Amino acid sequence: MNEKILEGKKKGMTVLLLTVGLYILAIFVLVISNAVIGSVALSAISIVWLALGWLPTLGLKVLKPQEALVLTLFGKYYGTLRGEGFYFVNPFCVSVNPAAQTKLSQSGDVDTRKGLMSALSRGTSSKEETSLELTSKKISLKIMTLNNAVQKINDCLGNPVEIGIAVMWRVTDTAKAVFNVDNYKEYLSLQCDSALRNIVRIYPYDVAPNVDTTGDGHADEGSLRGSSEVVAERIKNEIQDKVNEAGIEVLEARITYLAYAKEIAAVMLQRQQASAIVDARAMIVEGAVGMVEMALEKLSENDIIELDEERKAAMVSNLMVVLCGNHDAQPVINSGSLY
Repeated sequence: MNEKILEGKKKGMTVLLLTVGLYILAIFVLVISNAVIGSVALSAISIVWLALGWLPTLGLKVLKPQEALVLTLFGKYYGTLRGEGFYFVNPFCVSVNPAAQTKLSQSGDVDTRKGLMSALSRGTSSKEETSLELTSKKISLKIMTLNNAVQKINDCLGNPVEIGIAVMWRVTDTAKAVFNVDNYKEYLSLQCDSALRNIVRIYPYDVAPNVDTTGDGHADEGSLRGSSEVVAERIKNEIQDKVNEAGIEVLEARITYLAYAKEIAAVMLQRQQASAIVDARAMIVEGAVGMVEMALEKLSENDIIELDEERKAAMVSNLMVVLCGNHDAQPVINSGSLY
């Protein structure tokens, strides 16, 4: 079902003024017919209008910018009102929005049910209650941000990972959103969870050997932690493919939370610390070897001292211990002969 925009319906003010004017005229005619003319027909017409003249006001609709209203007439799709304005439509049209009372963890959601109960507790009039109910049927066309709950998902290596995303979306086709799915907000939320699981299962948390994340048959360095932009783009495309039939456009998806699950977080932290220590030690050893080579070359070039292989080995050992040790070396003075 495609959206049908109702054009030329911004006649709400004209109909309102005309209705009020006819009410005033009906009262005037009723008084004159009874007091002066004595016409039963005019009196009957005036009474009928006073009793039923409010019906056209049911077709008055007020919309703010970036709002839409989907209307049905006797169960059939009548059309959609879009954009700000004061509209007049068939008084028997009914606005439809199955997601009106759905409240998700996202921007723009208003709990209209609580608002209605609050209004009733304050003793508001039926007109204000109708206004609250009407507001709940409007569909926002603004960009919305959906934050689903953080999920625990196993990555491609089987490690449990906790991850959360934020999805920016908006309704582009109100007819599809209302009639193609039961509740477009819940539908979007479910598809976000499903797409997140499908994509996270492809990637490891951190770079791992022999892992193909692109599907080309070759190992790569893709990971959830290091390739967050690529992962987010793939999640966005996965969600968009699922929600096209619901008239929803996904503008962006971002990873908002990423961590190992609590049951393995401590072990993985130790693993990362061990890896960091090994990398640091490798760098220290590489630098120490270079310094020892430089020391031996300088001693040989300047003919300061000649060392045999055994003394060179002892010197190299001592220098490596000093340069690679965790603590400051304690100097020892040799007072005896070198040999």
